[in-house]
Amino acid sequence: MTLKEAIANRILQLCEERSVTPYALAIMCGIDNSTVYSILGNKSNSPEVATIKKICDGLDITLGEFFSTPEFDALEQEIQ
Repeated sequence: MTLKEAIANRILQLCEERSVTPYALAIMCGIDNSTVYSILGNKSNSPEVATIKKICDGLDITLGEFFSTPEFDALEQEIQ
């Protein structure tokens, strides 16, 4: 799994937990819905931390809570 896939999966997981659509998430977070869909699709290879922070703020979670999942823990180290 890549970092991009892990981020997209986490956003979808959080949407499912809260019963919100990606479009509703964008409204909650004050970001453009095309930004959310580009992260979930193939258009955004590396979403900015500021965007992920806005998503976290809209969902009332911390960045730590966002990244604290087995998927992120299992990512291979980029620099060796």
